[in-house]
Amino acid sequence: MSDSVATVLRRIAPSVLLPAMVYEIGNGALAPIIALVALDAGASTAIAGLMLTMLGIGRILGDIPSAWLADRFGDRRAMLIASLVTALALAACLISQSIWTLALSQLVIGGCNSTFYLARQTYISDVVAIHLRARALSTLAGAHRVGLFAGPFVGAWAISLWGTRSAFAVAIVTTLFTGLLLLLVRDVPGASSRAAGHRGGASVREMFGDHRALFATLGLAVIAVGGVRAARQTVIPLWADHIGLSATMTSLIFGVANLVDMSLFYPSGHVMDRLGRLWVVMPSMILLGVGMIALPLSAGPISLGIVTVVMSIGNGIGSGIMMTLGADAAPARHRATFLSLWRLLGDTGQAIGPLVPAAIAAVASLALGVSVTGLLGLAAAAGMGRWVPRYSSYATPAMAREHRRQLAELQER
Repeated sequence: MSDSVATVLRRIAPSVLLPAMVYEIGNGALAPIIALVALDAGASTAIAGLMLTMLGIGRILGDIPSAWLADRFGDRRAMLIASLVTALALAACLISQSIWTLALSQLVIGGCNSTFYLARQTYISDVVAIHLRARALSTLAGAHRVGLFAGPFVGAWAISLWGTRSAFAVAIVTTLFTGLLLLLVRDVPGASSRAAGHRGGASVREMFGDHRALFATLGLAVIAVGGVRAARQTVIPLWADHIGLSATMTSLIFGVANLVDMSLFYPSGHVMDRLGRLWVVMPSMILLGVGMIALPLSAGPISLGIVTVVMSIGNGIGSGIMMTLGADAAPARHRATFLSLWRLLGDTGQAIGPLVPAAIAAVASLALGVSVTGLLGLAAAAGMGRWVPRYSSYATPAMAREHRRQLAELQER
């Protein structure tokens, strides 16, 4: 008999879901204070802003090496190594007042994040059956969101007691606790870490060559999805400032939107597993695209709040969709190498995305920049609709029914 969803989630919770949530609490605690720490250390406003990009740059630089680490040591051991190195980098931030130390540490932490994210995605792809994969990966995305949501509150509590740099101490504690969980919790049967050093050794060049058509089609849509999602975080506060809303009102709108986003991760996975991936990825990008296009029409807190919630619904129902599509398309033997390239595309999109409305706003207007970004979201939806059925065997309701039929036949034997 096939395991139930609840059984599978309970099985992977100690080894993946809980470590992921705890790890992200540390990241969430750091996010609001990096620029402040840089300013306190004597950096200019421009340099402080640059510090905020170091984490993303580190992720991009770490995407490809993370596949080698996961293949060489196994997925959970790779996550453990990433946690320990992250703790060392955080300790350097805690004790050093140097801008260069902060910048280098952020690059290192970004690279470790790449390893952690890739390894946990590969781990779930290996140990969870395909008919439950989307719910497992969307729950993983939900754990990620919960951790990032809780992190700033934990960090604020520590800062109120011991000062700004105590957020680094919070992140050190959560990161070390993550490592302890990974060290003590046993592997789930089927995990790749049980076969460390024996998985496929395809090079990145070979993998790209073998899947050139996929990366040139679906891969472009992945870049667009990452770009629109990242731009959403940038354009909302920019537009709020443009129409004269206070920082308090903007934060309130953001908080409500994040709660909506965070609440939708499990329904997203359920729909993907029951009806196929297209029933999530296309509505997700359509709502994000339409929301972006409608954003310049908002002129007050109520209208902006409505548009922001619409975009949050779009982002929320897409929880885990990129990880799920990557797992669907990845070859089983060379999964880590493929997913490293897949994540590189998404991370590149996230790095580029906020630059699109900013660049257009610099030469024309913010409204035009936001609208163009919305059109990019609709183009991403069209690209997904065109190419997902070609590369995912679980894209449509008919494909999902066929998988369930095959599973039922196996259970009857």
